[in-house]
Amino acid sequence: MRAVSSSPIIPQYSGPNVRGLIPAFLGPKGAARPSWLPPVAVTATQVVLFVVDGLGWEQLQSRVHLAPTMAAMAGGPITTVAPTTTATALTSITTGLTPGEHGLIGYRIDVGGDVLNVLRWHTDGAGDARRMHEPTRLQPFTPFMGERVPVVSKADLERSSFSTAHLRGSTPVGWRVPSSLPVTVGEQLRAGERFVYAYYDGVDKVAHERGFGPYYDAEVAFADRLVAEVIAALPAGAVLVVTADHGQVQVGDRIVDLDPGVARLVHHGSGEGRFRWLHARPGAAAELAEAAQVHADVAWVVTREQTIDEQWFGPVVSPPVQARLGDVALVARDDVSFHDAADSGPFQLMCRHGSMTSAEVYVPLIAAAG
Repeated sequence: MRAVSSSPIIPQYSGPNVRGLIPAFLGPKGAARPSWLPPVAVTATQVVLFVVDGLGWEQLQSRVHLAPTMAAMAGGPITTVAPTTTATALTSITTGLTPGEHGLIGYRIDVGGDVLNVLRWHTDGAGDARRMHEPTRLQPFTPFMGERVPVVSKADLERSSFSTAHLRGSTPVGWRVPSSLPVTVGEQLRAGERFVYAYYDGVDKVAHERGFGPYYDAEVAFADRLVAEVIAALPAGAVLVVTADHGQVQVGDRIVDLDPGVARLVHHGSGEGRFRWLHARPGAAAELAEAAQVHADVAWVVTREQTIDEQWFGPVVSPPVQARLGDVALVARDDVSFHDAADSGPFQLMCRHGSMTSAEVYVPLIAAAG
């Protein structure tokens, strides 16, 4: 049985956290890089930041025999953001901001009464929301500290609204097959780029679709070979830094329906299965917070005010961003997911993330030189 801490792990945004990576590497010239970076990355003149979506520290540590390249790299775990979800974490990585600052504060967020799926940029029941919720207004901060950084990511993602929200102003140099990723990284470095951002989503996709097991293990081994090929493509003096946006837990069919006494107080939901926001019916917020304690056997039950006071999303959460949160959150402590009929896809997700357990919060920060 996976060990779970008695309290949610709240990210320490001022320390070793994914949101500090871009400021560390693209900050003012001559500024000291933080001591929590792997030593080989502190003085590097060329850096590749490679985000392996969904590769949590705990999952990597339990499979070091499948990932000899990453196991040999220098570094250790750091924290990601709250919630532990791709839309929020990738935006914190590229902007260098906390979720409370950049505002993409979940997988599905309430924007003026519309629940927007940030990755698909669709609202519940209304389809494409690009015109209704313009990406650069919803997330107004410029990524990569204003630099025009090469982004080596899947070419199919380049025109998405979420890419506009968290990657605009960069130079897309997309790949269509994973074998092209190391080749493209090498080309960009040899062309003189001092910083390259790379992204790979295979580990996360396999975990969602297949869960932990032989398919997941095969994908971790493949991702390790991809990392090895990037290292081989580095010119002298360049450094590869590997991190992730979140880890995973296997949920399978352990889906929890809201207690009827809770459901009657809920107007709608947002967030995701392991960080489910409940938006109360008018005047029912206090009653909902009390009733939702029925789910405290498997989840941390917290109010919007508690998450803000405890700085789950960083020390600053502006009023417009606060308005995107629900009244009460069910943050799964056990390996379960909370059902919402409006939040479903083409298949049942085996592994999930979003909550604040160690398996989801801790991600690798490891580095190697060419």
